[in-house]
Amino acid sequence: VRSLAHTSTMTPPMIPAIAFGSEFDAFLDEGPFEAVRPVSREPAMFLYTSGSTGVPKGVVLSHQSHLWVVETRLGGQDLSHHRYLIAAPLYHMNALALSQLAIAAHATIVLLPQFTAKAYIAAIEKYRCTWLTGVPPMMAMMLRERDAMAKADLSSVACIRMGSAPVSESLMAAVKQAFPQAAITNAYGTTEGGPVVFGPHPKGLAQPDLSVGHPQAGVQVRLVADGNRDADEGELEMRSPAIMNGYHNRPDLRSPVTADGFYRTGDVFRRDSERFYYFIGRTDDMFVSGGENIYPGDVERMLERHPDIAQAAVIPIDDEIKGQKPVAFVIAKQGHHPSEGDIKQFALAHAPAYQHPRHVWFMERLPLSSTNKVDRAVLKRLATERIAEKTA
Repeated sequence: VRSLAHTSTMTPPMIPAIAFGSEFDAFLDEGPFEAVRPVSREPAMFLYTSGSTGVPKGVVLSHQSHLWVVETRLGGQDLSHHRYLIAAPLYHMNALALSQLAIAAHATIVLLPQFTAKAYIAAIEKYRCTWLTGVPPMMAMMLRERDAMAKADLSSVACIRMGSAPVSESLMAAVKQAFPQAAITNAYGTTEGGPVVFGPHPKGLAQPDLSVGHPQAGVQVRLVADGNRDADEGELEMRSPAIMNGYHNRPDLRSPVTADGFYRTGDVFRRDSERFYYFIGRTDDMFVSGGENIYPGDVERMLERHPDIAQAAVIPIDDEIKGQKPVAFVIAKQGHHPSEGDIKQFALAHAPAYQHPRHVWFMERLPLSSTNKVDRAVLKRLATERIAEKTA
């Protein structure tokens, strides 16, 4: 793998060239070496969850899990010509799995030490990156850098894969407009179950923009609701060779793997008549307001259909009457100036009344966690502070 991590404008240091021939063969000779032959399900890595829904847990992944993911994603394709731009931390499944794929494909990795939108755009142009991957907030932040996007030559980008968080209709449309020649994938995966769950439809049907695809060959999935294991909407359970061995030193946790080997993801999906799957929200994120179940992702996607909104994040706050109620933090599109009243009226007109945000706060950017997901814990603190200021 050729790592191109220089992101500054300074000239990179000169690296002495190695002549091809005997000197290069000597350079490649690692000396006496005995390959490891792992036994079945032998641990290869402890990958910690981001902790977005609680204390991080050490997910024990086997050698076979990693190898199956790489072999399945490679699928006999020649991907050696690609230049993968990776700006997410390597302890996150999104970046880790793509790095392993690039290594197996003998491709190039352009590795950024951290994500900033301007550095990301500059790296695409400078290194002629062909494949972008990241969570949706990263893409949204990149698109807001309009001047940098307009000046940069981004024509090298052939593939964009977004995952690890919901993709809105407006974001998908904006990414398509910015990269009209690129194939754009809305993907899904988990630390515990691996990044290979859904893929292309076996009949060649076009994947709807907001769908994560059709179940991948070699992966069994089912939706469970009220005990029904063949529901069209419910919690996703999946089984594949990528599933973890368990959690490291956490006997206090109930195993999320069922007796018949399915991993309970905690994610709610719906399935259409062509067996395309759509992410609705996490069971952990769902809250009850006046007896109604609310998934923040549902409300966010609705708000992002507003012509003046670029991005939205919805969280619950406590309420004496309703139990909890939704509030929203939004980023307006550049040059647009919606009011709180405008957004509330839009929500009331386009969704059930119980979903409309009782407070709307405007921000220039949303706080992100170390894995570049929206940091909802920070937003909850901000909401508490702002409500306290209003009632003081």
